[in-house]
Amino acid sequence: MTEDEERWAEALAIERIHGSLAARFVAERIGALTQAGDAAGVTRWQEIGRRLSALGGPEDRIAI
Repeated sequence: MTEDEERWAEALAIERIHGSLAARFVAERIGALTQAGDAAGVTRWQEIGRRLSALGGPEDRIAI
């Protein structure tokens, strides 16, 4: 599995687990990783967030 495929799989799993709160979950993860100074973690979750946004409609878009 490529890194891109992993991010899509993660986005799909987050959507399945968290439903309508998936975008909030991703935003909270990004915030926590930012506070922890984990730049690689922030980048990974931003990539997941972009894929999650692509899965939903315009009302589901999150700012990254």
